[in-house]
Amino acid sequence: MVDKIKTIYECKNCGAQFPKWSGRCLECGQWGTLNEDIQDLRKKAEGDILSRVISADIVDLENVSNFKAERFKSNISEIDRVLGGGLISGSLILLSGEPGAGKSTLLAQVADKIIKNNKKFSQVLYISGEESAGQLKLRLERLKCDLKSFKFIGETNLEKIISTAVKARPDFLIVDSIQTIYSTLIPGEAGGISQIRTIAIKFMELAKKYDIPVFLIGHITKDGQIAGPKSLEHIVDVVLYLENDGRGAYSILRSAKNRFGSVNEIGVLEMTGSGFEEVKNPSSIFLDSDLSHFFPGSTFSCVIEGNRPFLINVQALVSKTVFGYPQRKSSGFDLNRLQVLSAVISKKQKLDLMNQDIILNIVGGFRASDPALDLAVCLSIASSFLNKEILGKMVILGELGLGGELRPVSYLDMRLREAEKMGFSEVLLGDFLSQLEKNRLKENFKKLNFVFVKNLSEAIKIVFPNKENK
Repeated sequence: MVDKIKTIYECKNCGAQFPKWSGRCLECGQWGTLNEDIQDLRKKAEGDILSRVISADIVDLENVSNFKAERFKSNISEIDRVLGGGLISGSLILLSGEPGAGKSTLLAQVADKIIKNNKKFSQVLYISGEESAGQLKLRLERLKCDLKSFKFIGETNLEKIISTAVKARPDFLIVDSIQTIYSTLIPGEAGGISQIRTIAIKFMELAKKYDIPVFLIGHITKDGQIAGPKSLEHIVDVVLYLENDGRGAYSILRSAKNRFGSVNEIGVLEMTGSGFEEVKNPSSIFLDSDLSHFFPGSTFSCVIEGNRPFLINVQALVSKTVFGYPQRKSSGFDLNRLQVLSAVISKKQKLDLMNQDIILNIVGGFRASDPALDLAVCLSIASSFLNKEILGKMVILGELGLGGELRPVSYLDMRLREAEKMGFSEVLLGDFLSQLEKNRLKENFKKLNFVFVKNLSEAIKIVFPNKENK
């Protein structure tokens, strides 16, 4: 029996297929992304092509010799850390960020540094469909890069680019950007779903076959996602995001995917007239320069990103709702978590926040999701609501439960060491440690005065003695 040709609907965002059309993709949740497609389900006759295909070789992993991926460092520690310790040959890396964030500048610096610090690398092939050779030369001169190591192709045709790369065999390949490249073998304009997916696969084949590290620069959508199908992120080895704090001074390099290292690491960079420079002491840029300046709603805490502690300033503003429902706004902190903590404060502390707007901000444009921030956020809200300052150079650490109880904090010694280094004198901490552990902390961190509390009620009583509700 011969099966018929069937009509299906495929999501252009995630590639999911459905038998019927609907306005919203049930897999990724995007609207208006289902397109009609024709699928031929007719079976091949006996002796079809499948019966003539040569089977693949099976590899016994026990007989495979030890493989060690050699890493090549740029000597920019903030970038090497995010990459997992350095660049690996044959890797395909996707870098995305807001327009003007400095993606092209960053990759030009990385390529130049890797060439200068590793004898294996000597030539970079820079492909751009957005800039001319003259514009690239001006940037490289401003960054003080070695122009002899850079070659340029102002081309957007994929087949020409791949052919040239195979002939030139560069040690490093940069594509700026993938949305401007098109293939004559695939219908559609440059930047389309099918085009981007095909182009990414071709560059992946180039990287793996010829052992060339390839960097792809990608545009982002209005909601901050990489433009193109989600499968684009599955194809590449590493996905990086370059974020700017909005003032153009500091940028944060994050890893959303890394087959060669951790995705929890971040790099902090400063934009200068001669390009990016690594920030030696990242905690200093997220703190108020004058730690002795106190005002209601301001607290200090320490978060962990990868293997690095960051001291940050949490600020809250609580004001009476003038019209409509009370608002909850946050910058750098999860809004859903803010809603939960606000409910815990209202329920357990009898602080009526039902008619109060709450605005929370992490100073410096930093985004944090560390649960150890919970207690600092709650005390910032209470401080602003009661209009009382939290006096003293105090670091507040603690994860909060729905009952107002405080839970253990991970990497405690690392956080305390950073707080001591930055000149803090007090630490407000959950009382979850044994007496032996408390004695050890007091012995190892003699410059810090520890205050242990069991729950949010005790913390508020200690920080705000004789508090009075509004």
